Amino acid sequence: MQAKLTIDLNAICDNWRALDALSAQSVETGAVIKADAYGLGANIVGPALAAAGVKTFFVAQAEEGVVLRRAIGAGPRIFNFSGLMAGDQQALDEYNVIPVLNSVAQINAFKTGRCAVQFDSGMNRLGLEPAEVAKLTGKIAALGPELVISHLACADEPDHSMNTAQLAGFRAMSVDFPKTAKSLAATGGVLLGSDYHYDLTRPGIGLYGGLPFVGAKPVVVLDLPVIQVRDVLVGETVGYGNNWTAGKTTKIATVSGGYADGILRSSGSANLYADGVACPIVGRVSMDLITVDVSALKTVPPMLSLLNNVQTVDVLADHAGTIGYEILTGLGARYKCRYIGGS
Repeated sequence: MQAKLTIDLNAICDNWRALDALSAQSVETGAVIKADAYGLGANIVGPALAAAGVKTFFVAQAEEGVVLRRAIGAGPRIFNFSGLMAGDQQALDEYNVIPVLNSVAQINAFKTGRCAVQFDSGMNRLGLEPAEVAKLTGKIAALGPELVISHLACADEPDHSMNTAQLAGFRAMSVDFPKTAKSLAATGGVLLGSDYHYDLTRPGIGLYGGLPFVGAKPVVVLDLPVIQVRDVLVGETVGYGNNWTAGKTTKIATVSGGYADGILRSSGSANLYADGVACPIVGRVSMDLITVDVSALKTVPPMLSLLNNVQTVDVLADHAGTIGYEILTGLGARYKCRYIGGS
């Protein structure tokens, strides 16, 4: 029996609608669907979002754009954040994926067609720096980009001074492109307010139930099958390294799942759940197995839940000392995926 990952397409679409409602009617809300829709399957999530009204998507690589175009058809726009990389041109042209040009080298290599341009407003990751924008203003304008974008470094911290500094920097760099659509806000930027929205927002993690969008509906449920149940006596240990010792007779369930499935070894303080009852993990998370204290259960069900409406991706991330992004994108390939909702 496989572990079961249930993905709620209606929740994803509702999260998109909720983020869309936070912007003015004149602002378009796109969708970031990179990393295989944050690990949830771009070929399934993409069409659901397109049916919900998404007209502009963003991916991280040309190859992701090809997969998405095959799934959603010819209508919506697809922008590729990594721009024009060696060997990308044919795929970009054939599948109508629009490169986001990030550097002087990419601008010089770009010949003709649809494009966008990224400005570096202070993150120092991708994009043209202010001096480069000033020097290349005419050349950029001649390319006729559909969009100029930048990316906020600290949008998940609303009071961080970097937000207003980047807003000012982006405004200054884009002033010479008054007729070109502009985009600055991902999920966190949407929540910062209308000054950051410009013409197009591009939420990502918020669509998939993650922070900083506290109003997001949970999207995933992960159920792990129980392989064996045993009583562990006082003084006996469980797992590698004798990591946990029973202080009393304890009923232990061993479930199928582990770090080969993206469940981090550092998740050991988390719980699994049965009908809302928390069952703490004991011992180390290993490659394929997790041991759980199910003493509080009258009957042990066939499956225990690791991700659910109580222990969301961000709650599990807190246990593991990481972020919800890593939990989602790290989900392994051994799950039996079940999609609910969608058109």
